[in-house]
Amino acid sequence: LLKPETGSPPDFRFYLSFSFNNPEIMFLFRSCICVILVITASHAFNTRPVFTHPASHSRQNVVCYAEESSIGGTIEKTMSSFQTGFRIFRESTAAGDDFKQAVANALAGEYDKEEFRAKLDEITQSAPCVVFTWKQSPFSKKAIKALDVAGAEIKNVRLDDPWSEGNPLRAELGKLTGRTSVPSIWIGGEYVGGFDAGVSDEKPGILDMAFKGTLLPKLEEAGALK
Repeated sequence: LLKPETGSPPDFRFYLSFSFNNPEIMFLFRSCICVILVITASHAFNTRPVFTHPASHSRQNVVCYAEESSIGGTIEKTMSSFQTGFRIFRESTAAGDDFKQAVANALAGEYDKEEFRAKLDEITQSAPCVVFTWKQSPFSKKAIKALDVAGAEIKNVRLDDPWSEGNPLRAELGKLTGRTSVPSIWIGGEYVGGFDAGVSDEKPGILDMAFKGTLLPKLEEAGALK
């Protein structure tokens, strides 16, 4: 916990570096540490952590860094949030969820599942073309641009604005579609995948749909074209 003499808000930082010769052990340690950091930062500070892998480190090193310049919380709150998130993560993996879904559940924390599922259903039906995104997601940007070029009128739902609302929605999206990643694209109230990937041949993502010639007819049928 740093308290600069300048009077600026204190920073809360984690900086961990591990080095192993076995890449499988390295992966396990990296996964565990990243889970700890994202859960702690998200719950305690309602923000999205930043992970970096500096060029100065070898491939067998991993550096995870989370920073928030306006804490507004306590160590007790941090530990309580971590314990809750880690408990949810363990329960999710025990129930058979994959790693990404378990992380999404942990980040979402305790929430009213029926309320957010109803909210998700309402959003996906609220416009002919709905896209769930993050501001800094490159694939979200590509999807928005591609749909705009195709002439679609898009409703962009940011899951990072705010995270307190977006994280539960992301968890429910994962349960509903089988994918927690963004973008999550819905046309005519139906999930069609992401930008260049999906969950099946029927829901392959809009890039495959465009190559197969099914994207424009789908948009037109839904009334999503400008």
